[in-house]
Amino acid sequence: MFCAALMMAATSVAAAAQTAPPTPTPDKTDPASSQPPANPPPQGAPPESREAAIEQKQAEKVPELHPYIPNKAEQIFNYADTILQGGQLRVHPFFNSAYSGGGFTLGAGYLAYLTGYNYIDTRGSWTFKNYKRIETEFVAPRLFDRRGKLSVLGGWREATQVGFYGLGTNTSKDARTNYLFQQPYASALLTLFPTRGVLMLQGGAELSQWTQKPSDTAPSVETVFTPGTLPGLGAKVTYLHTQGTVGIDWRTSPGYSRRGGFYGVTFHDYHDGDDQFGFQMLSYEAIQHVPILREAWVLSFHARVETAMEKNNQQTPFFMLPALGGGSSLRGYTSWRFRDQNSLLLQAEWRIMVNRYFDTAFFYDAGKVAARASDLDLNGLKDNFGFGVRFHGPFSTPLRVEIARSHEATSFIFSSSAAF
Repeated sequence: MFCAALMMAATSVAAAAQTAPPTPTPDKTDPASSQPPANPPPQGAPPESREAAIEQKQAEKVPELHPYIPNKAEQIFNYADTILQGGQLRVHPFFNSAYSGGGFTLGAGYLAYLTGYNYIDTRGSWTFKNYKRIETEFVAPRLFDRRGKLSVLGGWREATQVGFYGLGTNTSKDARTNYLFQQPYASALLTLFPTRGVLMLQGGAELSQWTQKPSDTAPSVETVFTPGTLPGLGAKVTYLHTQGTVGIDWRTSPGYSRRGGFYGVTFHDYHDGDDQFGFQMLSYEAIQHVPILREAWVLSFHARVETAMEKNNQQTPFFMLPALGGGSSLRGYTSWRFRDQNSLLLQAEWRIMVNRYFDTAFFYDAGKVAARASDLDLNGLKDNFGFGVRFHGPFSTPLRVEIARSHEATSFIFSSSAAF
């Protein structure tokens, strides 16, 4: 009886399922089915999932995105880093004096690129001794499939109180006289590495006019000497100067290097159209950098001999003679301290790398001048010693600060180039 009742209940359920209407399914093609719910979540309501939260935060950031703008300190650092790395800035400092001995120099330049690598640089400088210089240079650094570099330069300069102490090594520092000169100039210089190796060839020509005048700083040179005792005094000479160099050079760069060397010979010819002050000069130079402890230390050596030679019985003006003294030769002496027909310079440095931008150095300089080349021996050398710091990049030395001591004086050197 129980089984009969169970069968009757199952039959009733099946009949109800067949007579019930089907549940409607939403039609995806019906526009009404795609409408948002009648009560959407209010604006600013918390997201319902982690993915929705991430999307909401990203959407909130979109209006705030903008390129990064360096602050003032970062801009200054980037500017200094570009200079130290040897980069070219459109507006840049220019600290090269018109002539050695001009003192602290102020200057600036403007550089304009003509192509990807060729550029024109117009620059000028002034010193507290009223030395003046203005010039424009065209540079093509990648000629002949990167084998050559061309520089074309034109300008004008004036030095107002250049020192002259007489001829020879045994002159007195108290015998100083001064002179002024002005010089317009135009030149071209081509440097070639024909094999892309160490062989270096260089040739150039310059047309310039040297006008030597009395100095406003007493005593002026004409109050002590006469044209008969000092060749070139009061002269106005137009020179066609040609030069040629043959050498081997495997330094990283002439502006800064911790390894490699340079050995070269340069011949100069100064042609005077009036056949009064023409002469020739030979310059022998050797530079060697010896790295120690993976270039943490470097022993650097420099030697140079210059010899002026008469040309067709003409005279060499006193202001064109080989000279020693100043920030790149005998650093413990004033600029142009020693002059004569021949000069010998010997320099040694122990350079210590502090970081990639900063070096220190202990140095020793010795040298002499002589009327005859045979007298350029190691007897009677003038010498000095000192210490310096250098701010540099991989290819240049924008700032060199040194103190040097000789038996005559203590000198402070501020330079925008390497010592050698």
